Amino acid sequence: MTTVAPLPLGVMIAEPWADYGLIDSGAGRKLERYGAYRFIRPEPQAMWAPAEADWDAHGSFIPASDEDGGGRWHFDKPVPREGWPLRWEEARFQAACTPFRHLQFFPDMAPIWKWGREQLAGMDAPQFMNLFGYTGVGTLAFAAAGAQAVHVDASKKSVAQARDNAALAGMGDKPIRWIIDDAAKFVAREVRRERRYDGILLDPPKYGRGPDGEIWRLEEDLPGLIANCRALLDSESRFMFLTVYAVRMSALAIGELLRAHLGDLPGRIECGELAVREEARGLLLPTAIWARWSRN
Repeated sequence: MTTVAPLPLGVMIAEPWADYGLIDSGAGRKLERYGAYRFIRPEPQAMWAPAEADWDAHGSFIPASDEDGGGRWHFDKPVPREGWPLRWEEARFQAACTPFRHLQFFPDMAPIWKWGREQLAGMDAPQFMNLFGYTGVGTLAFAAAGAQAVHVDASKKSVAQARDNAALAGMGDKPIRWIIDDAAKFVAREVRRERRYDGILLDPPKYGRGPDGEIWRLEEDLPGLIANCRALLDSESRFMFLTVYAVRMSALAIGELLRAHLGDLPGRIECGELAVREEARGLLLPTAIWARWSRN
């Protein structure tokens, strides 16, 4: 039987790397470097005082007064509006300032990519699926390690950017299937096709729309999606990893959700928090919660 930790396992930490770092944080904001450029973004969980009083940045995201996540960028120095290239290990990709306050990838996912690649190590062409794959940095991280990848996202624009990132990384010939589809519908079809996967990564939004107007609500639709993902795994599969950015949910809740659906598989179920390490003082800034099943 699979076991689950009675409390969150702990923290998976995104450490700084050459092209990204959390420089400083505090007073509800964070200062980050993305290659040669520095940006200030809102961060409600940075409740402490920043290490430095004055931050030198190329741009700042100014949130709107409502709670819908809107806002605008204000630039104090020139920033390439079309984007600029960054690298994480073998993956190269384009960063750019988006209207949604992020920069076309999520750097706190880096320890998950590393962990998932370790789970698939030693396998010959493992089958990997990235649901809600966005601009494909995670997909490229796994493809670079030898996985045959399926990348699924409902946004035609995001999948186009993912394909561009693959070309930028010199991975245009990698065995990656690029799927523009509602994630839940695609997984349900894979179940009917009796497909199987060695690893599945899920990074669902709190709310979203599919290409045909399908509505995704995390609390309502996640259990059914997890159940169908379970049907794509068997005793020889290696992992499933789920991240959730909805702050009203707990790591224990999604850990128990995985145990309810994957508890019959051999291995271990764990849960915890995702965080980024600040360069100024080494503080850990929490970003999301996670739960995972692993065979090893």
